[in-house]
Amino acid sequence: MKKIQIDTNGYAAFKRNNPIALEILRTAEYIGISVVVIGELLGGFKGGNKEKKNMEELNKFLDSPRVYILQIDEETAEFYAKIYWGLKKKGNPIPSNDMWVAASTMRHGISLFTFDEHFHLIDGLILKNTTF
Repeated sequence: MKKIQIDTNGYAAFKRNNPIALEILRTAEYIGISVVVIGELLGGFKGGNKEKKNMEELNKFLDSPRVYILQIDEETAEFYAKIYWGLKKKGNPIPSNDMWVAASTMRHGISLFTFDEHFHLIDGLILKNTTF
């Protein structure tokens, strides 16, 4: 089964009809989305002039039977700690929210669909994107 977690920019690319995003999501049987990603999306919606439309589209996406909201739990926090210290030792920090997204992805044993190249810095994280 093809399982992925979608990052914030992956969702934005999907909404812009990016062909890579459309193909990845079309073929995924399981699409995880972290509460962190949902928070980033909601924050972006608040700052825009299409908040209601964006909320309706997100709710429709979340209602798909292939989409699963991934919560943060103690096991996710353990992955976060490993990622944090691994990046700190390398001297390559990335945004905290992205470490949480990566931790959630690793905790669930799936790949991350993102356009952010800095996720390559995280040891053991499997990425799903052909544009890097």
